[in-house]
Formats: sequence, structure tokens, C-alpha cells
Amino acid sequence: MHLFTISGVLLSFLALVASIEQNLELVFFYLALALFVDGVDGSLARMVDVKRHTPHINGENLDNIIDYLNYVFVPVFVIYWLNFVPAGKEVISAFIILAVSCYTFANRNIKTSDFYFSGFPALWNIVILYFYILDTDPFLNFITICFLAIFTFIPIKYLHPFRVKRYRFVSLSVLAIWMITTVLILYFRELNENLIEAAFTLWIITNIYFILLTAIRTCSKEFS
Repeated sequence: MHLFTISGVLLSFLALVASIEQNLELVFFYLALALFVDGVDGSLARMVDVKRHTPHINGENLDNIIDYLNYVFVPVFVIYWLNFVPAGKEVISAFIILAVSCYTFANRNIKTSDFYFSGFPALWNIVILYFYILDTDPFLNFITICFLAIFTFIPIKYLHPFRVKRYRFVSLSVLAIWMITTVLILYFRELNENLIEAAFTLWIITNIYFILLTAIRTCSKEFS
């Protein structure tokens, strides 16, 4: 089971190589595979009771190391290498992300009792995906990085769709639509203009759902 988790290291390496080759679509492919591995490895580990079979290996530490590579280090390199921020802001952007993400991974209170993330959960792989899809201006990207760094320390509740029980079926269904439309936008944009426009509209709607759920969980005592 740990070998399945460790496969994320290879995926991060391949994503790094793809970024050096300036092949962003391949970068997102490898990071998506890594995200899938991270999304299911915990459930599989609990299913087979991996702690009983390998008690000397700390699966959580292993998972955090790999997550830092795929969620933080590789995306930072992409931002630095592929001009996602204005010239002269590459190093400061990298430092901001790397530093605040260290806090995120060291924070024992990163998850609430109902498994929401408290504070921005260092999903910089998703951030660079949005930069790419929305084709945002480098200066706006830099400002966004600064705001998300601040949000790391603000207890806004972000959904973990695989762990949060309330509305899990709906959230996973919306996540599936988000994934499908993301794939269409990234890899099939030349296929059919009307199809891509429809996919982009659905993609926006899925994002609105997650934003609303974040706002409701953060503000409503009913969800506490």
C-alpha cells in the first residue's frame, strides 16, 4: 500500500521534467495523477489496515512529504520557470509559497473536526491550473499568490470532498464534473468550440458550488 503512495514521488519528478520542457499540459497530467493517488491512498490504507501490517512506517509523514512535492514544490517551479508572475517577482513568489506551505504542513489544526481544511490548504497545483485555464495576467497572479498566502492563516473552511461527510455524494458528483470539464478544457479545446464553451460554463458552475460551500461552512454555526 505504501508503494502506491510512493508512486507520487515519480509523478512529481515527471511533472518537474515536463515543466523544464515547458509542456504544461503534461505537467497537469502528472499532477492530476498524483492528486488521484493522494485522494484514494488514505482510504485504501484504512481499508487494508496498513498500520497493523507496517507499524514501523509513518504513513502520514510519507504522505506529507509527497504532497509537499506535488502540491507546493513542483507548482512553485512552474511559476518560477514559466513566467506566471512578473519579471523580478519570481523568487519572492517562490519564497512566499514555500514558506507559508511549510506552516500549512506543520499545522496540527489544519483540519476541522468534520474534516474541512482550516485556512488555504496549499493547493498550489490547483492554483497554477486556474492561472493557465483563465490565462490571467502575471501581475494578477502575483497578487493572488499574496492573498492566498494570507488566507493560509485565516480560518476559512475549505472542503475536502473525499473526507467531509455532509453532502459528500453531491460534492463528489460536482468534483467529477469539474474533473471532466477540466480535461475537456485542457486537452480537447480544438475539438468543438460549442462543446468547450459548454464545458467551461459547467466548470464555472462547479467552482461556484465549492465557493458557496466554503462560505456556508465558514459562516454557519449549523455546520460546526
